[in-house]
Amino acid sequence: MRITNKIMQNNSLYNLNNNKILQDKLNTQMSTYKKITKPSDDPVIAIRALRLRSTLSEVTQLYEKNIPDAASWLEVTEGAISSITDIVEDLIDKTRDGSNGKLETNDRLKIVEQMKSLRDEIYATGDADYAGRSLFTGYRTGTKLRFQEDTTAHYKITESLTKAAIDTIMYVDKAGIEAVNTTNYDTTVITEQQISSANIDRIRLAYGELDDVIPTFTYVDDNGTTQTITPTVSSSTDQAYRDMAAVNAGNPVEEKAIFIAETGEMLLSDSLSEKLQALSKTAEISVTYEKTNWNRGNLRPEHYFVCEDFTNNMVYETPSSEQEIEYSVGFNQRLRINSTAGEVYTHDIGRDVDELVKLSQQVIDLESLVSTLESVVEAETDETKKIAAQKNLDAANKALTLLRDEQLQFAFENGITAMQGYLEQTTLAITNCGTRSARLELVEARLQTQQTSFKSLVSENEDVDITEVAIQFESSQTAYNAALMATGKVVQNSLLDFL
Repeated sequence: MRITNKIMQNNSLYNLNNNKILQDKLNTQMSTYKKITKPSDDPVIAIRALRLRSTLSEVTQLYEKNIPDAASWLEVTEGAISSITDIVEDLIDKTRDGSNGKLETNDRLKIVEQMKSLRDEIYATGDADYAGRSLFTGYRTGTKLRFQEDTTAHYKITESLTKAAIDTIMYVDKAGIEAVNTTNYDTTVITEQQISSANIDRIRLAYGELDDVIPTFTYVDDNGTTQTITPTVSSSTDQAYRDMAAVNAGNPVEEKAIFIAETGEMLLSDSLSEKLQALSKTAEISVTYEKTNWNRGNLRPEHYFVCEDFTNNMVYETPSSEQEIEYSVGFNQRLRINSTAGEVYTHDIGRDVDELVKLSQQVIDLESLVSTLESVVEAETDETKKIAAQKNLDAANKALTLLRDEQLQFAFENGITAMQGYLEQTTLAITNCGTRSARLELVEARLQTQQTSFKSLVSENEDVDITEVAIQFESSQTAYNAALMATGKVVQNSLLDFL
């Protein structure tokens, strides 16, 4: 085959251009530190790069976004619950102080007032939020735990209970002695025999000041059958307790319930109480009632109970206390970050303190009445009136003794046990929170290792060895210069040089 000068020139220029293309490729790699600039450069590297980058992006999202957000939420929650724990411990101390039988009633009232402040502070921490989202209200992060102002929103609430909600309270029937004063002590006479006490079983609902509407009271027996009880409604607390005491004394087999709208109590006859307490531990007792008047600071019912807000046409089928917020913190791994209101804030704390305040005030009022009647007896000269005043004084002293030395003392002693129960509850909540934080730290450490590994894999797949590329570039530059010299000589020849 005859090789012409033109063929030699074309081949030289072609090879020279290929050398220049290689130089351009190496120069681009040195500039970008990447092996390829487009998928067609190396499809295998391109496909692997897409997969590795996608995985690295997910790991980075989890490690740099989700993990810190979850950790911050848990940290704020743990801080709020820790504050509650400290407050409950103070409540326990105050309750112990109040249970001292040698205390004067005014001293007890001061203690109770301090307990009210501590109670309000507990509920105030329930409105804590993280980045504008309420911590303890489940999915309803835009709603505070408490009502922020007085309102007349009309709610229908279904409260699900168990037999553990049944407790026994000592009731002192003062027979109207508190109505005696300096003007009627001789015409209104209460005797010691009229003053009495009785133990009444009850279910204390979450709220007081309820609507005067007959509630729905049902329970599921051990056969799975729903039983309905129709309670009577009483607007007078004293009369309701008096009536129930009469039922227990006169007809011990009668199954009767009395609903007190004022205090939010369901009084149970002994027979009905025994029947309910014979149920299994998990048997459901349900009370549906209505409430319209809400005070600022009251816990919102939608966070605790299935309820219906007639005012705003809202139905809450799932209480916030059953709503768990989970964050994706790893590959196919989710972690709960929230603590619900039901785990930390109970209505019973406020209800217990309110009852202690009410009892303490009743004792103070009776002490004042006793002091007044003592003065009347001492100053009265009319023998008939003096006898009447003395009878009232004896009745007032008996009522005071029962109320102060038995009922109030009993309430404070029970309060110690109740507050210790709340402390155990908050301690469990903070333990659960700490457990989640510890688990999150383990996940974070693993993700940090995974992020480092995937960054290394991405680098190995995409990044060039700059030293090797620099050497190759210098070699191609030398070859290019040599090729230029050789090509320069080739193109100088023509056919005449060979004739």
